[in-house]
Amino acid sequence: MATNNNKEIIYLPLEDVDSEHCALIVEKALAKVKGIESHKVELNNHRAAITVKDEEVVSQAVNAEKNLGYGVTTIKRTFPVLGMTCASCAGSAESIVKYEPGVVNASVNFATGNLTVEYLPDMVDVSKIQKAVRSGGYDLLIEDESKQQETIKAIHEKKFKQLKTKTICAIILSLPVVVIGMFFMNIAYADLIMWAFSTPVVLWLGSGFFINAWKQAKHRSANMDTLVALSTGIAYVFSVFNMLFADFWHQRGLHAHVYFEAAAVIIAFILLGKLLEESAKGSTSSAIKKLMGLQPKTVTVVQADGTEKQTAIEDVNAGDVILVKPGEKIAVDGMVISGNSYVDESMLSGEPVPVLKKENENVFAGTINQKGSFQFKAVKVGKETMLAQIIKMVQDAQGSKAPVQKLVDKIAGIFVPIVMGIAVVTFMLWLILGGESGVVHGLLAAVTVLVIACPCALGLATPTAIMVGVGKGAEQGVLIKDAESLELAKKVSAIILDKTGTITEGRPQVTGIRWLNNDDATKDILLSIEKQSEHPLAEAVVRHLNEAATTAISNFDSITGKGAKAVHNHEAYYVGNKKLLAENSIRIAEQLQQQADEWGKRSKTVIWFANSKEALAVVAISDKIKETSAQAISALQDMGIDLYMLTGDNEATAKAIAEQTGIKHYKAEVLPQHKADFVKELQQQGKTVAMVGDGINDSTALATADVSIAMGKGSDIAMDVAKMTVISSDLTKIPQAIRLSKQTVATIRQNLFWAFIYNLIGIPIAAGILYPINGFLLSPMIAGAAMALSSVSVVSNSLRLKWKK
Repeated sequence: MATNNNKEIIYLPLEDVDSEHCALIVEKALAKVKGIESHKVELNNHRAAITVKDEEVVSQAVNAEKNLGYGVTTIKRTFPVLGMTCASCAGSAESIVKYEPGVVNASVNFATGNLTVEYLPDMVDVSKIQKAVRSGGYDLLIEDESKQQETIKAIHEKKFKQLKTKTICAIILSLPVVVIGMFFMNIAYADLIMWAFSTPVVLWLGSGFFINAWKQAKHRSANMDTLVALSTGIAYVFSVFNMLFADFWHQRGLHAHVYFEAAAVIIAFILLGKLLEESAKGSTSSAIKKLMGLQPKTVTVVQADGTEKQTAIEDVNAGDVILVKPGEKIAVDGMVISGNSYVDESMLSGEPVPVLKKENENVFAGTINQKGSFQFKAVKVGKETMLAQIIKMVQDAQGSKAPVQKLVDKIAGIFVPIVMGIAVVTFMLWLILGGESGVVHGLLAAVTVLVIACPCALGLATPTAIMVGVGKGAEQGVLIKDAESLELAKKVSAIILDKTGTITEGRPQVTGIRWLNNDDATKDILLSIEKQSEHPLAEAVVRHLNEAATTAISNFDSITGKGAKAVHNHEAYYVGNKKLLAENSIRIAEQLQQQADEWGKRSKTVIWFANSKEALAVVAISDKIKETSAQAISALQDMGIDLYMLTGDNEATAKAIAEQTGIKHYKAEVLPQHKADFVKELQQQGKTVAMVGDGINDSTALATADVSIAMGKGSDIAMDVAKMTVISSDLTKIPQAIRLSKQTVATIRQNLFWAFIYNLIGIPIAAGILYPINGFLLSPMIAGAAMALSSVSVVSNSLRLKWKK
């Protein structure tokens, strides 16, 4: 990838493009992709060169190639990047990876320390990407994901200990230099003592800055280390020269000053700032640590002969029978096969009330068993468990970039060279206008500009807030897939709600049975017929009666669109709608008909049970509205959001649900494809639209909406498409997610304000703008302290999100 006038030229590899005709087909396909400003297929290089302003267009171009059969399948993976020290490092590492042939897109997040890369496996592999990153002075951890977290934890712990040791040593060695430099400059051998104490600080404890700056220089790049190395290096070398060649200045009528304290204290302050920053950044990712801590290291596997064996979590296979004792964490996803207990599923749902788990019910990794014990069969293990999926989704989201961050990244990328230019101009102006002390003041001002302008605060402003926001969402039972949806949720002005499974439970339930003359003697026959039926409403009846069918029936016949028929003791019995009874001339008693009419007015589905002569019972079935739906709908409308309910159900049912929940706008008998059309219709009216659904039929509308939200108990396809998932399927989580979005965006804006204002005010003062007015010249030491505190203040402000309700 290359850059030209703020536009990016990206090279997309092509397969089997071996003629001008093929090239023309690809160019026509690329021409249809909005956002591509120019495109050309290079036949000799087997690639397409496209010019874009927005990197997001790249994936659309890759998909256009794939659809023609000329592109190849891409792989998207996330790896930890080691050795980054600032936001400019992240930009540098990102650029290095993007230039690698075969890489479609790459993004490095400084706050998480991760590289997310999409690449073409036929052109580049992980080891090549690692080699490219290493060439830039960084490293990439590419080992197996199961071991990755432990390795990265060990590396970070070791790095933190080293940083702590370096910081303590730097502070101890700098203190005497500061004391002598400030108060005892005239004592014997003052310069030599300061030189002795500051040399290990600059050349040993600060050596990392010089090494990294040199690596950057070899790649014609610059980052924070460049600024630190230049500022401390200049101050140190200038001081050594003044001490050893004092006569050079004396002959010119000037006094030779040394600035060893500035060089030493800058390094001490920057190391202290980094230590505090690393500590605070560790807190921003606490959500991931909490989630990872939910999975136990070992489990009790019940062997075929009934004996129990302690087994490492990595060795558990699908099909193994696992024993869970009171108070233990459930290790993998599975199904209860014996025993029962209450399980705390708050990590999934955010709800504190434990859920009763009985035979044939599902249990999930990371949930906590209460007082009982039970055995369950492992169904999903390793990366397939819901907990593993949640961890991966949270990690991906914390590593993704919000739209505002892309602009900040571009600013951070050019910031260091601009600062270096300002420092040179500052020195030149002092040299010309500063008179006798122009050289000394010029050098000090240039050093101070380099120190105060480190872009760390700028680079941390957005990603730290995103990390905390996504982590907080996960803790509350809302999984956010990317930073863009978190930033966009606050703008939502219209929400479309699916009915079944979103507003309602999505599981038909029997709400009433009325028997003829209150005689349920034939209940067993009804149960036996419904047990053989495959209709979802039949399942609701079976669940409601909840008994073992003991009556034998024969000649079962499913009658499409009407119901079912069976024979018992040579008599026919029917279960179905009124049409089925009418066709078989079955009479209906007045009390049963009145009951059926009353239920019909309340939008309940009515089914009949009859013998060959008369109706024996009428059953009311409805999809129950979730307890929290009305509360959530009221909360969203109070936020000024327009709500629309779309359902494939009939007009009467839709109207009843809308009235009961307080929804003002609804549409009944809507086909799946029309849901997406309605989303577009609202978008054309200038609304930012969120779609909330749980089924496969909602997936098109979810993909079309600006913000897509899936119910966690719905289909996998809906959750794959959606950018947010409410694990518990509780609608009250949606206003929570919108409030979280508002809080996160507000925090990002605060962070960016302070980061920009700090540099806008700090750089001119450092350059000496106040000197002609009041003689004030900012000390490099104070600049170092201010720079360190700016980064810490930004991270601390992001952490405030954690404590907000």
